[in-house]
Amino acid sequence: MAKRDYYEVLGVDKNASADEIKKAYRKMAIKYHPDKNPGDSEAEEKFKEAAEAYDVLSNQDKKARYDQFGHAGMNGGGGFSGGGFSMDDIFSQFGDIFGGFGGFSGFGGSSRGSGRRTNRGSDIRIRVKLDLKEVAKGAEKKVKITKNVSCSACDGKGAKSQSDFKTCDTCRGTGHVTRVTQTILGAMQTSSVCPTCNGDGKIITNPCSVCSGSGLVKKSEEISFKIPAGVATGMQLTVQGKGNAARRGGINGDLLVVIEEEEHPELQRDGNDLIYSLFISIPEAILGSDAEIPYIEGKLKIKIEPGTQSGKILRLRGKGLPDVNGYGSGDLLVYIQIWTPKKVDKSEKELLEKLKNSTNFKPSPNKEDKNFFDRMRKIFS
Repeated sequence: MAKRDYYEVLGVDKNASADEIKKAYRKMAIKYHPDKNPGDSEAEEKFKEAAEAYDVLSNQDKKARYDQFGHAGMNGGGGFSGGGFSMDDIFSQFGDIFGGFGGFSGFGGSSRGSGRRTNRGSDIRIRVKLDLKEVAKGAEKKVKITKNVSCSACDGKGAKSQSDFKTCDTCRGTGHVTRVTQTILGAMQTSSVCPTCNGDGKIITNPCSVCSGSGLVKKSEEISFKIPAGVATGMQLTVQGKGNAARRGGINGDLLVVIEEEEHPELQRDGNDLIYSLFISIPEAILGSDAEIPYIEGKLKIKIEPGTQSGKILRLRGKGLPDVNGYGSGDLLVYIQIWTPKKVDKSEKELLEKLKNSTNFKPSPNKEDKNFFDRMRKIFS
């Protein structure tokens, strides 16, 4: 089943403000909240769908990629696509949009409402170079990176055993502290992460000797991911969960793959179109000829019609690059330029002198030739 448009999921248009997107998500999340719809798998899926849409549309970078490339721009894990996120992940990441981490008032409470912070590992950003063939066909890449992973000795807990923890005395296990400050407007209550346990709610009394209590160790990992056809320089793909592991459990960060396209020696890219400048001789332009031009793979044969003018553009439809959203392909534009020799020998000069005075060689441009610059502007604008 095809993914629904994220704007459609939240019921907002593309010009919706951040506040409107937030309100729309809150409305959908309240409607399909699991505590309000116990045992309803369809409501749970819609709840997850709304969370996925909000994850993308509330993030400026992800929203820009989605607006430009659609779901293909999220390939490899934009938002929650790619799987792996549980309901607890959604609540830990977006719980504060409802005024806290404790579910929804009036829905009977939730075990998710402990108030403890769920740690998230940091993202890792890498650059991947692609040649024109890989851009045209898509590619599968493997990279080896060194990152933080969960300590196997303590299973990421940071302590030698479960008995080596005690409840934090500062926050009493909640992971946050509340302060009341008197202001001219009255008492103001604020809540923040507990500085003693850093939001864990627990203190380690006997740290793991391997990771020194962090729950993390450095390790190299080989990661494979697919890059869709039609990507361009600057586009960023997200491979979910392949970044650094979180301290003492939690959600892994993401691997951010920034695309860098290598310049082709002969073909120039303009959006989804490819451009090639073909130089032909004066006799070829007059008499016509066959020509071979470089392509993404191998060569293409084209026909030069007799009387071809310099500046003529041959359009080979569908021979450009595929659209990253799957909406067809661009064209290959062959820009004809007539090569004029800078030097000629005596016999060539005599022949050209005869031709120069022929009425057939006198310039006689038609309307199409005169509008050459207008046509060029339309093609390359």
